[in-house]
Amino acid sequence: MCIRDRQITALITIVTIVALIFFLSPTDQNDQNEYYPEEDQMSLVTISTSAGDIHLELDANNAPITVANFLKLAKDGYYTGTIFHRIIEGFMVQGGGLDENMAPKPTNTDPIQNEANNGLKNDRGSIAMARTMDPHSATGQFFINHKDNDFLNHTAETSQGWGYAVFGSVIDGMDVVDQIALSITSNVGGYADAPLEPTIINSVTVSE
Repeated sequence: MCIRDRQITALITIVTIVALIFFLSPTDQNDQNEYYPEEDQMSLVTISTSAGDIHLELDANNAPITVANFLKLAKDGYYTGTIFHRIIEGFMVQGGGLDENMAPKPTNTDPIQNEANNGLKNDRGSIAMARTMDPHSATGQFFINHKDNDFLNHTAETSQGWGYAVFGSVIDGMDVVDQIALSITSNVGGYADAPLEPTIINSVTVSE
């Protein structure tokens, strides 16, 4: 191969690499950041229910994994048609996992890492992830604290001490939460503390 041919080949290689960087990098970056808010970004979310709207500010700085999971489910429409299925006045209202017939709605996603060690507290108006006895089992269900629940906070990285991961708080609509908390409850379909007249989540929307 002559010098001129080598130069042409090298030039083609450089142009190809530049083209790949130009066309592929933005797509890769968008995919990566689609559900992961940038640092110092607080996501605003509205839970529209049959009882009214609840406006939340989600803290991606301190709970990036949890916020990303919630935003993905919200944007995928997962929460539409689910209800607040477990209600205990003076404690919390829990939703996002069952429909109005008390049938479970799977997320078809993997459980997420528990971020309860992020310093955020289970105070009145905070939103946190519900889970099983396994600290790292949360998927889609969440609850809004109806009062300060210090005993739900992280104390140690043990099965008993992990606590429940707070990832945001109500900034408007706490009166709606109070109204939901007053629901008459009973044992419905094998679920304790279930409302006789459920509050339905019509949508969860994310403000861009």
